[in-house]
This record gives sequence, C-alpha cells and structure tokens, in this order.
Amino acid sequence: MKLLEGKTAIITGGSRGIGKGIVEVFASHGANVAFTYSSSAEAANAIAEVVSKMGVQAKAYQSNAASFEDAQTLIKNVMADFGAIDVVINNAGITKDNLLMRMSEEDFDQVMEVNMKSVFNMTKAVMRPMLKQRKGSIINMSSVVGVKGNAGQTNYAASKAGILGFTKSVALELGSRDIRCNAIAPGFIETEMTGKLDEATVQSWRDAIPLKRGGSPEDIANACVFLASDLSSYITGQVLNVDGGMLT
Repeated sequence: MKLLEGKTAIITGGSRGIGKGIVEVFASHGANVAFTYSSSAEAANAIAEVVSKMGVQAKAYQSNAASFEDAQTLIKNVMADFGAIDVVINNAGITKDNLLMRMSEEDFDQVMEVNMKSVFNMTKAVMRPMLKQRKGSIINMSSVVGVKGNAGQTNYAASKAGILGFTKSVALELGSRDIRCNAIAPGFIETEMTGKLDEATVQSWRDAIPLKRGGSPEDIANACVFLASDLSSYITGQVLNVDGGMLT
C-alpha cells in the first residue's frame, strides 16, 4: 500500500544519511520528491535519477538551509516544477561539538543558523502555498539531545530544543487551516557518518539502548511517512521519539 500517492514532499538535506533514507522511502510510497543538497551535485542528481525510476517525479536543488532568500527561491522553484507542496521535512543539520568552555562563538552561531533558523526559513517560505491549498504537513527533525541535553553539544542541543518550541507554536497558529506541524526526535541513528567511528564505542552505545541496536535512516523515514500521510490527520504539535527506547 502506497501511503503518499500523489503527494509532493520537500526534504532538506536529502542527499545523505537520514535525508537520503527519507527521499527513498517517500518515493517508494508514491510521493514526488524535491530535495536539497549543499555541495555534492553529482551525488544528489544520482539519487534523483534512481528515485525517478520508481515512477515518481524527483529533483535535487542546491540550496543553503541557513539562507532566508534561498528558502524563498527554493519554494518558488518547487511550486513551478511540481505544482504543489503537501509535505515539508526540515532535516538539514550540522554538528560542531565541543565543551562549552572551548566552543567558539562562530561554532555556536553556525549550528543555530543551519539547524534552527533553517526551520524558520523553510516554514515561512512554504506557509503561503499551504495556506492557499488549506492543507499541509510540516515535519521538523529534532533529536533526543534536544529533549534531554548532552555534554559537549550545547549548540546542537539548543538548536534541536528550539525546534520543539517552534513546532508546537506553528501547530497552534496553522491548525485552523488544516496545516499540521510535528517533530521527530531521532536517537542514535547509524549512517555513513557513524560508520567512521570506532566499532567498540558504537557497540557500547548500542548496548545502552533498550532495543540493543542503533536505528537506521529507514526507521526515521517510516515515522515521517506516518506524519506525512492521512493516517496522522488528527495529530499536530507532537514530538515523536524514534530512539529504540533511549528516553524511556
């Protein structure tokens, strides 16, 4: 059963990791997918080519998530290319980890701009078309770190916690127009980035999780499918922890 047949979704940061998983799973559920990348055009276009073979429309766009103007341009281009926007997944994010006493102002500001301000940029840009069609689902990627904090990640945790307050406020503002806004808080997700880490360290993280494994990008993508589909039509302003029980 294809749960997103006929819907068009924008996924920021869609060329690798969790974003790439979302693009692929959404296409398998029949969604047309527009997704952004920051630098690697070749990799992004290759994903779009593979995904379009599933019988959906797919296109990659170079866009800087931290730029208000880029977000405005992106939404205009996607509307021109696809004709509608039903789902936005604000997934773009970076880390610049360090203990607070060693963290530079630049590293704090950059993480806040890419992770937090990008959600404002995209939501602001997509509001007009969604208000016109009186329907939409906005899904913001937070983190368990945004819920519980983490030493060495004050900037990242602050950005991901900010997303939660923003999500709940947007849900209250736009609910009367049938525009829903929810957040997902992933736990330890195994991607190409975690593949570069020491195996013993990664195994110790797995052992501390009740389900005894790291999550996959598909685990997050499946939660996004639910929040993007009509199955969740009465759910807004919520935070869904997809973490194998880490926050239990």
